[in-house]
Parts: sequence; structure tokens; C-alpha cells
Amino acid sequence: MRKISLDRLSALFGAINESRALYLPVDNGKTTSYERWDENKKLSEAPNSSRSPKDLFFPQSEELMEFKVDGKKIEINDLRRESGDFVVFGVRACDVRSLDVLDRVFLSEPRDTFYENRREHATIMSLACGRPRETCFCTAFGIDPSEPQGDIACWTANGALYMKAVTEKGKTLEAALSAVTEPADEGEILEEKAKISERVGKLPLASLKTDAFGAGKTEKFFSAPEWAELSESCLGCGSCTYVCPTCQCYDIKDFNTGHCVKRLRCWDSCMYSEFTKMSAGQPRLTQLERFRQRFMHKLVYYPTNNDGMFSCVGCGRCLTKCPIGMNIVKVMKKLGGE
Repeated sequence: MRKISLDRLSALFGAINESRALYLPVDNGKTTSYERWDENKKLSEAPNSSRSPKDLFFPQSEELMEFKVDGKKIEINDLRRESGDFVVFGVRACDVRSLDVLDRVFLSEPRDTFYENRREHATIMSLACGRPRETCFCTAFGIDPSEPQGDIACWTANGALYMKAVTEKGKTLEAALSAVTEPADEGEILEEKAKISERVGKLPLASLKTDAFGAGKTEKFFSAPEWAELSESCLGCGSCTYVCPTCQCYDIKDFNTGHCVKRLRCWDSCMYSEFTKMSAGQPRLTQLERFRQRFMHKLVYYPTNNDGMFSCVGCGRCLTKCPIGMNIVKVMKKLGGE
């Protein structure tokens, strides 16, 4: 384990940035997002970012390829670029878990080589949650905010940032930072871990349970009459899906630029009436069906196909962004009988 004084964080970031691009959460007015670090950027003190680091691995929009037509000749250009090594600092425990969820989607065969390229070149430096939000409920999904995972796990305590390498990637980076850090003992952060656990235990949603949900529960919940009441007020705006760190729906579209045709991948939402619409129509015609699909996927379908892992990580972003206050917690409480 290594440490560095909090007033020397710029030295740490500069050392990382010498050999790798560095991204970290930065305040932008009322929002916090991950940006490329430079000397003018300051690490946000917000409990979590408004948008998750998912954007760095699965961008909201990206160019896949382009087509140029000359008579009967078609030229296809692959637009992908090999990613350079980069570090993502300040990732909370919930968002680290979200990358595990995405890995099971994009790194299963056939592997998504765009996503795979970024994951291979990334080193994740997680950060324990010293001040979790009242909307956080990650512990319901077995996530411990006092013990974040990633390649290097970090804590702030006693006026310093403590770092513990977890993976080989983490050990490589930790060794590269030895000139600006000093040895530390894990006992120095035990009190901070205990404080985090105590704070989390007092959160409004600390008692939320997932026991009623999980693999093999499709028949139990699919036809539940509660879906009608739960979905009635949903606007279908998709806000929840766009801030969710685990949503992976996308659409692929071709655009004629006048010089060539570019193929782009863009985020999409299962909450939209035109999602997966085909010539035969939309397979989920009503808002109830679309609403049910989103939450059944998080709580039942995904764990059924992924060894019991849920595809919600309890980050609470959807609780703060939904304009009518409908969210996965209300769904869990209603269907789970709380």
C-alpha cells in the first residue's frame, strides 16, 4: 500500500499523465462528469459523478465505419483507432461493478472489439465513498463502498490518499508512481473504512433487499398486476437509461455526409416507443410492456443469464433524474412486498 498527501494530488495526477491519459470526475456547474485531466482541472468532491465512467468505454455515439461508392466500386473504411493506455481515477464501487456487468455483455462471444480495445488499455483507480448520497443503495447488491474494487483501490483518510494495488495492472501503475508516493500500512485506513460502513448503514435505503428477485423469477413477476400501476405515470423519456451505468442498448444508423456514408453506433433506450421497431411493428407496443422490460432485465433476466448477478448497482442516479420520481427502488418495494 502507498499514500500521498491530499495537497499533493496534482503531483500524483501529473505523474500518471506522463505515460497515460488520465480521466477523473470534474465539476461542471451543476453536474459532474469524467474529463481528461490537465493542470487546470480539479478533482470533484461530489459523492458520485452525474454521468458514469461508462462513457469512456461505451460512448454515447461513435463512428464504426464509412462507405465510399464510386460507380460499382464500394470502399469500406474501418474507423476504429487503437486506444492508448489511460487511467480512470475516482471510480466509485458501484461504477466499478457496472463495468463487470458491461464486460459480460460486450466481452461475450462475439466480442465487441471497440469496447474490448478500451477495456484492455484502461486502468481503474477506484475511490471509497466517504460521503454516500441518501439515494445510494449499492449494498442491496452486495457492493461494499468501503472496499472498492478495480485495479487500484483508494481511500482518503488522515489528510492523505491511500492506494492499494489489486490487479497486475494496478501493481504496474503503483510501481510507476513510487517516486511521488510513500509506503503506508493498511491499518491506517481501518477507522475510515469503519466510518464509511457506519454511514452507509444509516442511509434511508440501507434495508432494501433483493431476496425476492434474481434468476428464474420470470414466471413469478412477468404477469404481476402491479406493473399497470407502476408504469402508469412513466413518461417514457429515457432519462433513467441515459444516466444508468449498466444500460447497454444501442442503435446503428447510416448517415450520408455527401462525400460518404458513415455508420454510427448511438445509445438507445428500451423505454422508447420506436426501440427495436421493425417492418412488422414494435414487439412491445405499450408503455407497460416497455417499463416492465427495463426492470425485469435489471432484476430477473440479466441474473438468469449471468450467474445471479443483477444489472443494477444501486448508484441511485435514476432516483435523482426521473422527472416523476418513478425508479427501481419503488419497483422492488412494490413487487417485493415491502
